Amino acid sequence: MTEQENAYERGARETVELGNRLADADPDAELGEIADGLLAGAIQYWLYANQPCGDPDCEECKPLCTAELRLQAMRNALEEFARSSEYFHTPTDFDAGRA
Repeated sequence: MTEQENAYERGARETVELGNRLADADPDAELGEIADGLLAGAIQYWLYANQPCGDPDCEECKPLCTAELRLQAMRNALEEFARSSEYFHTPTDFDAGRA
């Protein structure tokens, strides 16, 4: 496993753990509100971490050199993360098959 993969796994795990701690600390809190707050913070951090360096000739920054390109990259990442989640499809989804 690479160092980057370790940081990714640690970030994902600690975010889930933070959500659980927040929910445990306030049993009356809506889980959706906690999740929205975590997502808002994650989006802010993602945008901060993916700012272009400022060099217009930087090949590494070209895919993220405008706000719209960063938004599209974030949407792509969001869809990939969501589809790979064990919670993406649930038995209680309205479109889940029933026998």
